[in-house]
Amino acid sequence: MVVLCAEQPGPLRHADRFVRSVGGAESNLAIGLSRLGHRAAWIGVVGADPFGELILATLRGEGVDVAGARRDPGAPTGVLFKERHAGGDSGIHYYRAGSAGSRLCPEDVPDLGRCRVLHLTGITPALSESCHAAVRAAIGQARQAGALISLDPNYRARLWPPERARAALLPLLPACDALLLGQGEAELLFGVREAEAVAREARAHGARHIALRCGADGAWAFPAEGPGTWVPAHPVTPVEPTGAGDAFDAGFLAGLLEGRADADCVRMGTICGALATTALGDWEGSPDRATLDRLLAGGAALPLR
Repeated sequence: MVVLCAEQPGPLRHADRFVRSVGGAESNLAIGLSRLGHRAAWIGVVGADPFGELILATLRGEGVDVAGARRDPGAPTGVLFKERHAGGDSGIHYYRAGSAGSRLCPEDVPDLGRCRVLHLTGITPALSESCHAAVRAAIGQARQAGALISLDPNYRARLWPPERARAALLPLLPACDALLLGQGEAELLFGVREAEAVAREARAHGARHIALRCGADGAWAFPAEGPGTWVPAHPVTPVEPTGAGDAFDAGFLAGLLEGRADADCVRMGTICGALATTALGDWEGSPDRATLDRLLAGGAALPLR
């Protein structure tokens, strides 16, 4: 989507100046991975309109492959308006019903034979049945290619109620190797929030890499077996929180691509997620590789005892 963020804090109805950007969980993550030195591709649909061209140009400019994107002349590019609240929180107003993005379908999924990691979010299947079918088609292709499949439920209450989200997402879990989620999403899927209980449920559904984000406090890492590791949050002065989870996921997946242990992947994720909150846009604060490597040189993770 195109993002229009109010420059001044307060209710959106009083805003008269906006900063234009691009957003969306998958695009945020693709940009984050590209900045960390990994090749990333984005699959999606935009309108055949100026906002659609802006999205594709922005992704290309950040080094993301958009060869798998489609322009749809029959639907507009979605738009998101963001109002800024005191304390750094945001109010989000979506205008994407009937958007081009909701018309993604299985035929839009390109050949994934060279894919190493397929990352999915719960936003895509929430948009439409054809989007849900595209997710299932991508999973099938990725499985055949031997790719690792990663899922962030990324629950959005404006898109679907908890019961419908749970019914759609739980059947996808057995095909997913990595599950990256927050405590609220864990409670939605499994009915539990406590770290070891979440890990037990996720493992029972087939996950081999589990990251449980706990907001500004930090995150847990759980490998396929054994105890988890608590990684404290990286300290920053936040400006705006949108996109932090996507940046976390980018850092985590970068670690997996590099063959790192799950705790190190989560540490990379916590740094990337924290830095993402230091800028107004959804991805503009995501670090480059040199910044991440410099920050990785200090601190430590704490094993669960």
